[in-house]
Amino acid sequence: MLGHAFSQNRSTSLLSEYSNLLGDAILRHRAKIAEKSARVEAELANKLKSEFIANMSHELRTPLNTIIGFSRLIGEHEKRALTNESIAEYSGLIQEAAKHLLATINDILEISKIQAGKFTLDMHELHADEVLGSCLSFFKVAALDAKVTLIQDISHDLPVIKGDPVKLKQIIMNLLSNAIKFTPEAGRVTLRAVADRDGQVRISVRDTGVGMTQEDMLVAMLPFGQVDGGRSRMREGTGLGLPIAKALVELHGGSLSIKSVKGEGTEVTLLLPPADAHRASDQSILGDMARGSLQPGV
Repeated sequence: MLGHAFSQNRSTSLLSEYSNLLGDAILRHRAKIAEKSARVEAELANKLKSEFIANMSHELRTPLNTIIGFSRLIGEHEKRALTNESIAEYSGLIQEAAKHLLATINDILEISKIQAGKFTLDMHELHADEVLGSCLSFFKVAALDAKVTLIQDISHDLPVIKGDPVKLKQIIMNLLSNAIKFTPEAGRVTLRAVADRDGQVRISVRDTGVGMTQEDMLVAMLPFGQVDGGRSRMREGTGLGLPIAKALVELHGGSLSIKSVKGEGTEVTLLLPPADAHRASDQSILGDMARGSLQPGV
């Protein structure tokens, strides 16, 4: 009996020891994976930070050099005997450079406010087709210059939505600008809008451009991340367009998703809730406040 009890105690002790060793091994393995993951994230963050500094230097210096250079030429017009046509041309170049510089600074300030939770929308009930039609009209000339066909496929029975018209235009115009910029000559860019069965408005911008890989799409959605992030990249930009668009859509209670195939094109889809959904949400909040379960301003 004593031998049997000793054997059982010995077995229990061995099992307990084995269990502890196995638990320690699992914890060490998990710690090693977490450490590797943290190291990869840190390396990616450092890479994006370095690329951001290089790209921002380029984005800020290029228009500033244009402004300084051509304003100096205009200031010395008496020495150089510039024609009125040249002065008008240089003034136009200075204005375009200043607009580009202002847009870059605005993008940086906007994403900073969004990330800090200090961004507010001026919400109104509006017709999505009017917003989309305005955006299309704005890009007709740009599409012609790029030799890209701009296609409109907007349903006439879209539900009324609630949103900030200025920011909704910013989202669509940003997506159209990207689509045209990354689509080669003879390509197509399609703006489509339909009502989903659940009443949401589905807006998509599809192009036949260069497309992206899965890794490219992850980078493109990071603030300041750029798919072609090197100094020799073919197309300029701050890398803030898609992250700002996604954040603004989510502030409207919607969602943004991307589908893309390298060499075939990209489709960005927005889902925006109808005005009825916002009204129901507002009524629910007011009801909670009336019952005392939600304090104003919380």
